Amino acid sequence: MGAHTKVSSALLLLLLLLLISISTSTATPSLGIKHRRPCKRLVFYFHDIIYNGQNSHNATAAIVGAPAWANTTILAGKNHFGDLVVFDDPITLDNNLHSTPVGRAQGFYIYDKKDIFTAWIGFSFVFNSTYHKGSINFAGADPLMNKTRDISVIGGTGDFFMARGIATLMTDAFEGEVYFRLRVDVKLYECW
Repeated sequence: MGAHTKVSSALLLLLLLLLISISTSTATPSLGIKHRRPCKRLVFYFHDIIYNGQNSHNATAAIVGAPAWANTTILAGKNHFGDLVVFDDPITLDNNLHSTPVGRAQGFYIYDKKDIFTAWIGFSFVFNSTYHKGSINFAGADPLMNKTRDISVIGGTGDFFMARGIATLMTDAFEGEVYFRLRVDVKLYECW
């Protein structure tokens, strides 16, 4: 191999390394891995009161599907595996159940793992207040044992038309198998 071939090979290798480094450094922004600020951020609380056979007057949620070994009045077993719960819960701006609702959280959750306390949740915030009109739609896995968990904002209507983003859920309070309150920190990254 001559000196000319060695220089050509070295230049070709150098050019190849340069192209790889340029493509790697420009790939990150095109993948959207840059930190963006939300165009809108909102915090709400929703209050879920599960029907237990004795609280029909106050209940805002009910078990509508249960595995063969369970019933629709008491959540099934240790991790509630197989239970399907629908809800129509009040949404408030603070953590007080008796505050004036600004809308309703309407949807369902399914306890979907046998070994771990977790659920899959799909719901909408339907607003009926002077603050907001329309709805925000949410869906995703809810690993209940995590202090905070993120689910997707998958759309909306009215003031939230075509909204997309992330909602961070945090169980703010719970009372046994009957009541829980979620703090929902909504961060919208697509606002119209």
